[in-house]
Amino acid sequence: MISSGPSKRRILSARRFILLATTIAGLGAAALVVAPGLSPQSYSAAQAQNLTAQAQKIQAPVGFADIVEKVKPAVISVRVKVDNGPQTMGLGEGGQQAPPGLQEFFRRFGTPDGVNPNTPRGRGPGRNFSTGQGSGFFISADGYAVTNNHVVEKAESVQITTDDGKIHTAKVIGSDPKTDLALIKVDGGSFPFVKLGERAPRIGDWVIAVGNPFGLGGTVTAGIVSARGRDIGAGAYDDFIQIDAPVNKGNSGGPTFDTEGSVIGVNTAIFSPSGGSVGIAFAIPADTVRTVIAQLKDKGSVTRGWIGVQIQPVTPEIAEGLGLKKTDGALVAEPQPGSPAVKAGIQSGDVITSLDGKPVKDARDLAKRIGAMAPGSSVKLVVLHKGSEKNVTLTLGELPNTREARAGAGERDAPGSELGKLGLTLAPASRVSGSGSEGVVVTEVDPSGAAAERGFKTGDVIMEVAGQAVSTPADVRKLLAGARTEGKHTILVRVKSGEATRFVALPLGRA
Repeated sequence: MISSGPSKRRILSARRFILLATTIAGLGAAALVVAPGLSPQSYSAAQAQNLTAQAQKIQAPVGFADIVEKVKPAVISVRVKVDNGPQTMGLGEGGQQAPPGLQEFFRRFGTPDGVNPNTPRGRGPGRNFSTGQGSGFFISADGYAVTNNHVVEKAESVQITTDDGKIHTAKVIGSDPKTDLALIKVDGGSFPFVKLGERAPRIGDWVIAVGNPFGLGGTVTAGIVSARGRDIGAGAYDDFIQIDAPVNKGNSGGPTFDTEGSVIGVNTAIFSPSGGSVGIAFAIPADTVRTVIAQLKDKGSVTRGWIGVQIQPVTPEIAEGLGLKKTDGALVAEPQPGSPAVKAGIQSGDVITSLDGKPVKDARDLAKRIGAMAPGSSVKLVVLHKGSEKNVTLTLGELPNTREARAGAGERDAPGSELGKLGLTLAPASRVSGSGSEGVVVTEVDPSGAAAERGFKTGDVIMEVAGQAVSTPADVRKLLAGARTEGKHTILVRVKSGEATRFVALPLGRA
């Protein structure tokens, strides 16, 4: 018979020890909760000390006051005066109408947005000036400061207000629209400054945003890193940190800090149906800021490497159309005439899978890595060309100014049996004014058809179908029918929209 006396109960009670990490009056403390009938002296001092150490490790910060006290003096409010051109009439009494851009979900904040009830309207000749507000921060004691390009890009004058309330005139040293960064300079003084972080933040890390929301001046908010590597459609170099610290109109260009007081990003955009914070904000990573600002300080502008190809991601449908097993790499939609890519023999339909020995994840990955390189650099590419792998070495050119793509006009043409199933009406490009002499122009798109779902629009020019050049609607119909006969589910089409070219995988299963 097994005894259930006091010694047995004591052993069972010992298993009921638990450790609680508590915060008392702002100070972390470890409390050992002892089961009834068991003396704390029965628990060894070494065990208790070990549990106390574990509790101390998991305690969260009790506040950010020490960090804020250190970094806040380096954060500035930026105020700009913008010349909007001659005054206009007829917009009514309550100020200017909001531009369509403010109605979109992705909004820049802190710029002169045109909604200014104090701006004179319809009061005779003269210039129309408005003001805008943003944020920034000093990165050196001699007055260099970082802000957003969209805060200062149209500024006639720039003033900054420091945390102690002093106002200074600033000048724009340089700006980079592609990353939305700008460098400004304040002369005559020694200023508190902060440093850019060397370590990329982790998802879940605490962050602190400091800025000038709604013109209120030095305002501090806190949150966490919600995501990294966000692409919000702002440009080819999107690589944003997403945070949930509340940021609003006027925070643009302000810093986001980690708990060590280093800048991990520059606030630049928010996702907001209402225009106010909904807990989704985007910051430019510190490593991007460091690279861009160094060039702006050195020469006032940014130069980027360029291979001269229009690229796009490899989707599962495109991979099937090209006979690929994976969707890794960047698909070359069109090499640009006279570019390094053309000189190296890269063609439309090639897939770039490696850059300098490292795999290319997707088109955005390739664009970011090439853009970070200096013109004149030599790079080694691995390219899949019609199913075969080849090595290519080329010298990067300098990225030219981006040209605006414009769609051409079209004219009506009767849909064929194959094209009608996709919702397309086509005409030879040579017969449509402004469409060039090559390819087939889309003259009408059925909104409910498969082509419309894939982004086809009137004025697009189909250059190739299944890797073969086309010049008439009959060519397209023939290739579509042939693909169906071969049992293919999709067919790859190379489409030109204005000056942009892309591949589209059209489904054949909906025939």
